[in-house]
This record gives sequence, C-alpha cells and structure tokens, in this order.
Amino acid sequence: MLLHKAAGVEDMEGDEGENIVKILRLSGGICAVSGVMAGGVRDGRNGLALIVGGGPAAGMFTANRLRAAPVLITAKRVGYGKISAIIANSGCANAFTGDEGYEKAIKMGDLVSSRFNIHADEVAVASTGPIGKPLDMDLITKQFQKVAKSLSDGPEGSSAAASAIMTTDTYRKEEAVAVFVRDAGQSAGSAGGRSAERCVARIGGIAKGSGMIFPHLQEATMLAFIYTDAALSAETLRKCLREAVENSFNMIVVDGDMSTNDMVLLVSSSTNDSSTSSAMRDEGDEREMAAFQKGLDFVCMSLARMIARDGEGATKFMEVHVRGAASVEDARRAARAVARSPLVKCSLFGEKPFWGRVIAALGASGVEIERKKLKMWVSGSRSDRILVASDGRILNVMDARRMLMGAREIRLEIDLGVGNSSATAWGCDLSYEYVRINAE
Repeated sequence: MLLHKAAGVEDMEGDEGENIVKILRLSGGICAVSGVMAGGVRDGRNGLALIVGGGPAAGMFTANRLRAAPVLITAKRVGYGKISAIIANSGCANAFTGDEGYEKAIKMGDLVSSRFNIHADEVAVASTGPIGKPLDMDLITKQFQKVAKSLSDGPEGSSAAASAIMTTDTYRKEEAVAVFVRDAGQSAGSAGGRSAERCVARIGGIAKGSGMIFPHLQEATMLAFIYTDAALSAETLRKCLREAVENSFNMIVVDGDMSTNDMVLLVSSSTNDSSTSSAMRDEGDEREMAAFQKGLDFVCMSLARMIARDGEGATKFMEVHVRGAASVEDARRAARAVARSPLVKCSLFGEKPFWGRVIAALGASGVEIERKKLKMWVSGSRSDRILVASDGRILNVMDARRMLMGAREIRLEIDLGVGNSSATAWGCDLSYEYVRINAE
C-alpha cells in the first residue's frame, strides 16, 4: 500500500487500484467513538481516569515477569472477552505491593462496577507511577467520586482522561480517525464518487508514556486505551491489535527499561445488533478488514511516536529504518538495538557523529549482516539524506556533522544488504535532564 499525506488526510491506494482506503484524522480522542464517555481528575502528581463504554475487547501486556497487580487482574478479565469500563490511576504503579496491592486493585474496579452497575469482571484496572509505593485508596475513592460526576462523550472527556494518566509526560497523547473505503473505479472528484465512500470504522485512543519505555507486549511505563465502533469479536480484535502493536508500541525505546505495568487495550463500543455501530462487522469483506487494520495501525503508530518524542528529558527524536534484512524479526531487532543504544543516544544529545556507535549496535544485535553491502544514510528534519557508511567503512562526511547541529529530528536509514525485509523503530536522545528526573 502506498501512503500519501495531505492536509491531515491519509490516502492509501491499493497496489492494483481495486479500492481506495482513506483515513481522516478526527478530534476527540477516545470520545470520537460513539458509545464512549470519559473523564479524569488530578491532585498534584496523582490522577485518576475513567472510561465507560465497551463490549468485546482484547489486550496486550508487559512481558515483565513481575507484573503489577492491575496488569494481572486486567489480563485475566480481558481473557473473558468483554470490557465495559476502564479505571486508571497515575502516581502509584501498585506494583510489587503484595497481597494488599492486589486487593486494592480489585477495590478500584469495584468502585466502577458498583457505581455503574457493571459486572466486576468487565472492569479493566491500570496504574502507573513509582513501583513499591502503597496505593492510597482513600485518595482513589475521593477522586473517583469527582470524575464519575464529570464524564463526557465530548473531546473534553478524552482530554481529561489523557491528562489524568500522565506522570512525567509533558503533553497528553490522543489520536482518532475515521476509516473509509471506496469502490473500484470511483474517485472523490468523480460524479457520485463521494456518495460511494463508506465509513467502515471510527478508532480513537489515548496513551501515556515518557520513561521506563522499552515495551515487549504479549497475549506495553506505557498505557494505551483504544476504542472503536466497529462491531468486531474479541478474537478479531485480538488478531488486529497484535499486528498493530508489533509495528508501533513494540518498536519504541526511550531508555531500554521494561515496565511492570505496560498495557494496551482495544475495546469495541458496539455489538453486531447495535444501531449506533459503523458498517464494520466480523463478517465484513477483506477490503473492510484491511481498511480497519490500516486505521488501527495508524492510531497505534501515532500514539507510539508521541511517546518516543516525549521521552523523559528528550531534546531530539530519532527514527531508525532498517531494510535489506533477512527477516522481519531481524529488521525489528536491528532497529530496536540502534534506538536502544545508550552510546547512540548520548551522541545524539551531544550532536556528535555517531555512525560508529550505530555500527557497533548493529553488530551486537546478532542479526545477519553483509559487511560490504551494508549502507547507512542520515537525514534531519530539514535536510537531504547523506550517505555515512558504505563498502565496509565509515565515511567522514562534514555535511552530516553540520546536519546534526540543532536538528530536532534525526532519521537513520540502514540497508543490511541481506534480504528484503524492513522495520522502523523510534526513540530519543539521553540527556542530563533524564538523569536528573530519574535521580529523584
């Protein structure tokens, strides 16, 4: 599929022109999806977000072997196939807090089930903050009483929830899209072309993440809550979420540390008999399913990039694109190895050439590489790409050195010279401010 960006609209055209998928960005975050209400409150460093609405659901959770209590509970509940509400607090991870922490996480969910007459097993619980700190249930209860009265299905509801789950984040992270398909032979400018467009789904999400970001999500501290009005089963949602996460949240690196609390949830606010749902159904044709996947990929990738840009103390954003790999897994591993390298990150912050450090990270990644065929280019946000490695050696390119000075965005393009697979990872630099934040 080819991607063409123009004025906030993403148009994707099938390789054979059999149909056109159009992704239109919307305002409103999770509340751009019908049937969803949200809200949030903050008291200093402690926040509480609440999302009400739901149906079939899927989730992916941290691979950390010491998962936090909320992750253990939510993973079990998502396994039942339905989520009707999400409650999430910031300021305390409620991780490694013993039996008491587990019981308090249960009580968080019970607040929601009692107030909104929702079965306890349909309430997802999430937490983010310092590990080992006891959860203050008195504060949680007080905040819940406030937010439960202020839920909204408008953009302000999504924004309040996105703000409430922030910790060291410097801005809230929201994204929403409407996904359209058009029949073959129709175009937006042709007679009757616009009437042939069909919206197959709306997808909206919020996320948080700034530090302790190196997700390895299974069956991602970062949290992401995504809703859609597509009436899809839990099984279908699970399949689509896994594909989207592999190329988005699992490809971001801030500091290389994996949290105990990482979580991504995908929830449908519709059922097959819902009159408010989009045209999308489990029995939809291949074009519709492909369109939904593209929309979900877009939302997940957009939120993932926001997290990478907002790394703790970050001054620069880095994109690492690896191609010519023997397999997709090799491409992913190589890209993540470069984005994760502390030496690469420090050089990026210092605006010093770091091509040698990239080469070292690639070699240490263990992927198959053809030394003589390996090539690497670098480009900034306002510069052409410059070849900095080729024929088994580093090139001393002064233009590349100058390009690093003051550039806020850096893109590395690496060809391993082995195969045809590719992948992209996103990360940021490692600054003095990162050390100050994490020394407290």
